[in-house]
Amino acid sequence: MSTTYLFWDIDGTLLDTARAGIFAWEEAIREVLGDEPAMADMQTAGLTDAEIALKVAAAHGHDGPRTAGDLLRSYTEYLPERLGWRQGRVLPNVRENLEALAQREDMVNMLLTGNVAAGAQAKLRHYGLWDFFGAGGAFSVEGADRPSIARQARELAGEHGGEAPSGEQMVVIGDTPHDISCGKAICARTLAVATGPGYDLDALRACEPWAALPELPPPEELARLVLDRG
Repeated sequence: MSTTYLFWDIDGTLLDTARAGIFAWEEAIREVLGDEPAMADMQTAGLTDAEIALKVAAAHGHDGPRTAGDLLRSYTEYLPERLGWRQGRVLPNVRENLEALAQREDMVNMLLTGNVAAGAQAKLRHYGLWDFFGAGGAFSVEGADRPSIARQARELAGEHGGEAPSGEQMVVIGDTPHDISCGKAICARTLAVATGPGYDLDALRACEPWAALPELPPPEELARLVLDRG
């Protein structure tokens, strides 16, 4: 039986934290840099946590991976508690799909996200989704761009299934052009959903994903779409 691997982005795809993570970044800035943060207008959609840390450090006059690394560590310490400062939500049809997919043997849920591992776990635990991703996934690490994270996800899927998956066996699900491009980097099919804050359906379609939808479809429809490999 052929296995299909679904590689899920988190922010804007699985859930919306209402930008509660900004509070954790702000506290990290105070702790690590000793500055008052100015992140209200900073655009972070589609950026990896490592890229955000570098951008924040540079905005406050600090360059270099060491400062960014310190910011990331501080951010992940504050994030679990700060997630409760805003009323976020699991996005439409997400929980229903994850519950349905957990019952299947021909499809596996994995993460492919720009979050660092600790940040991804904090967010998914806060919204009750962490247990759906027992197969693991690929996360943001220092110096890794999204194509590198995607290649790591493909390697992990190969380890899970015992052989490298073909492009048709991989579907990257995300809400930004960055997700589409990293899916294309591993020749995966890309499903774009316009549920994030930064890109509408037309903008996503302009990046030529395999499929683009206003939101994640119900379980039966998603299964049909994914298993139809045309």
